[in-house]
Amino acid sequence: MTDSAATAQSPGRVRVAIIGSGFGGVAVAAALRRAGDADVVLLERADRIGGVWRDNTYPGCACDIPAPLYSYSFALNPDWSRRFPPHSEILDYLHRCVAELGLADSVRLRTEVTDASWDEAGACWRLRTADGAELTADVLVPAVGQLSRPVVPALPGTQRFAGPAMHTARWDPAVRLDGARVAVIGTGASAVQLVPAIADRAARVTVFQRTPPWTLPKPDRRHGRLGRALYQRVPALMRVPRAAFWSATVVTGLAVTGNRAAAAVLRGLSRAQRWWQVRDPELRARITPVEPMGCKRVLFTNDWLPALGREDVELVTEAIVEVTEDGVRTADGRDHPCDVLVYGTGFAATDFLVPIRVTGRAGRQLSEEWRDGAYAYLGMAVPGFPNLFLTYGPNTNTGNTSVIYFHEAQARHIAQAVSLLAAGGEPLEVRPEVAADYDAELQRRLAASVWTACRSWYRTATGRIVTNWPGMAAEYRRRTARLDPADYGRSGWSRPGR
Repeated sequence: MTDSAATAQSPGRVRVAIIGSGFGGVAVAAALRRAGDADVVLLERADRIGGVWRDNTYPGCACDIPAPLYSYSFALNPDWSRRFPPHSEILDYLHRCVAELGLADSVRLRTEVTDASWDEAGACWRLRTADGAELTADVLVPAVGQLSRPVVPALPGTQRFAGPAMHTARWDPAVRLDGARVAVIGTGASAVQLVPAIADRAARVTVFQRTPPWTLPKPDRRHGRLGRALYQRVPALMRVPRAAFWSATVVTGLAVTGNRAAAAVLRGLSRAQRWWQVRDPELRARITPVEPMGCKRVLFTNDWLPALGREDVELVTEAIVEVTEDGVRTADGRDHPCDVLVYGTGFAATDFLVPIRVTGRAGRQLSEEWRDGAYAYLGMAVPGFPNLFLTYGPNTNTGNTSVIYFHEAQARHIAQAVSLLAAGGEPLEVRPEVAADYDAELQRRLAASVWTACRSWYRTATGRIVTNWPGMAAEYRRRTARLDPADYGRSGWSRPGR
């Protein structure tokens, strides 16, 4: 994608403006293009597309959902090198999709939206970018995701540390790890991939753990040339592994949504993995989770537990009290020297759309509307904010299957909304009582879920779960399959012909 292609269209009024060019934004643009809506722009603040797969380049970064499922249903890829491919392959896949779907000319790079305001008289959204430019859109689709703002803990003394310090999502490849002492704070998904990848390079790796994660074996394997050639010749065959992995995620979905038999099977498999891969009983005890399985993200890995057992890797479970000039000090008074400090401490997943300022009807601020926790009807629509539809919005995260499945469901729903608007009539604004009833239902179901059993990035400071969907993925697809005009105060709708 060239700069000229990305900026060729002059600012003006467009039908649909999508903020973000990760998998969610591209899914919506593709659905609109298939529906015949070409007047679409994707506004990307960075200098290239990709979302989290552009931002996360740390060693070992890879997909933890099988690639046949972590891909668009309309753009299956025969060329994956392995079942769980590295981030570079996923990013290349997304670039290829944008090119092959004819979306490249719709992308405007280095365009950071800072303000979005609803214009009542013009029945449109007025957007302002960081460089002062303005754009007007009939429909606004924020697709900035839940994992775009890294969190660095406010530890005393962080500014005193003399060496390089970085978050996994802001990885600096120029930092030398070979022969260095590396401290990794956190034991989440990024750390589980990073530590085994750097253990052979670093002189020593010190891992600081607050709570041990639940893990499961990662059924990874390479894809041979013969298999890739067969998929290229007979693309329909790619549906077979996709269906198989979908079936497997049904089991994990049942486990996290309350099925005791499925949960028992996964707990047993996790315990067996710890017993087999960690023979030291003292270390095994320190990495055995004390929280219920599923209340935090369950991690798929074959390398994490063996890495913790290496002589040059140390697991520290004492709380951190401060960062010193040359390392980290823990509550037992011990100093842990390091040359490089890495934060594997996750993202501000509950702060949706921050720092974009979104103003709806009558000056209503979306940040104020969400002051007690974000919510949206079907994860997409908020009362008081007409013609605004989110992707990967509140309560649309999934801990057991591919989030792209949810993206596609949202994209189909949004395409219906755009078609309904094209047929004429008032702007689409979800009725307050519809949104309230939906949110009450979700919170009632979530209150009985495993996610209430511990602190996690799924919850706000008050304990409200604003990220996760409480049911199975198939239920979400069913509930979003057809836009009901009555939910938006419309009496009826016949789909416009194309």
